[in-house]
Amino acid sequence: MPQIHLPTRERPQVVIEANDGETILSLDSATIIELYKDHGALLFRGFDADVAQFRQFTRIFSSTSVLNESPGRQAIDADANIHTVDGGVREFSLHPELSREPWKPDLAMFCCLSAPTTGGQTTICDGVQLVRELPEQLRSLLEGRRLLYIKATWPELLEFWLGTRAPSDQQLLSPPPSCPYHFRRLEGQIVRIFTRPMLHRPMFVDAPAFGNFLLFARFNNNRPDFPLLDDGYPVPEPWLQAIKATGDGLKVPVGWRNGDVLMLDNTRFMHGRTAITDPGERLIATYFGYLRFARPDPEEPADPIWRKQDFQPPFPPDLPR
Repeated sequence: MPQIHLPTRERPQVVIEANDGETILSLDSATIIELYKDHGALLFRGFDADVAQFRQFTRIFSSTSVLNESPGRQAIDADANIHTVDGGVREFSLHPELSREPWKPDLAMFCCLSAPTTGGQTTICDGVQLVRELPEQLRSLLEGRRLLYIKATWPELLEFWLGTRAPSDQQLLSPPPSCPYHFRRLEGQIVRIFTRPMLHRPMFVDAPAFGNFLLFARFNNNRPDFPLLDDGYPVPEPWLQAIKATGDGLKVPVGWRNGDVLMLDNTRFMHGRTAITDPGERLIATYFGYLRFARPDPEEPADPIWRKQDFQPPFPPDLPR
């Protein structure tokens, strides 16, 4: 039996340590699921997981997966949607994976294939705890507000969701029920739009959480205009600075060891990273999926494609394939 160390204030993740001879595939899945539901972050240590074991372990809990098409990711096991992390060496702000899109995964998993000697720690933060720690006045301002995600389209994307590269106004106003976007003509182009609550309810916790693309967009991408508030204006800078300061005070670094596996409830936890000192020695595999035991998300469209099959969204025309 593995040793299970429940979270503390200083360490929000459960740590599950192997005893001699155990593999990550020998663990009781029912126990893992209950720990995941209760705590949202699990670190498996001492199991010496490799790519093949990581692949099998992800599919115990998820029925489908999604490709993150961000530039710089390299395929490790393309058939299983296992890739490297984003390229570059800079620090990453807290974010849930793929929160810039309406198919934000339920599950984010990471496997350390080569641990860095220094730097390159993955940081994690409980979005529920972040809301609890926010200044009361700011928390009140965020409650009930929504974020507005507006991005350009291209012909292949329109064909994928609407069945045509040149939709009529009626087709733009009446997308299929399974489509996650609204569409509008704006300043001579067609844009796609979706919204999400500023504070949402995670899948397994009945408490508000902060978990969206705001911090990454503002502090990594230098984008104050994506996402916008529901009134069409940028999120005020004092709000962003206060949220960032609270998250920075709560985030905890995971010092990687070879064979570690990190399992995050992507509807509850955000993650980031410290700056990478030597990119040549750090190799982290990633997987993003949809749970077999998921609770329906009222924000999702009816019968979304990503819960029926492994999902590869349409690639933007300027993105290498």
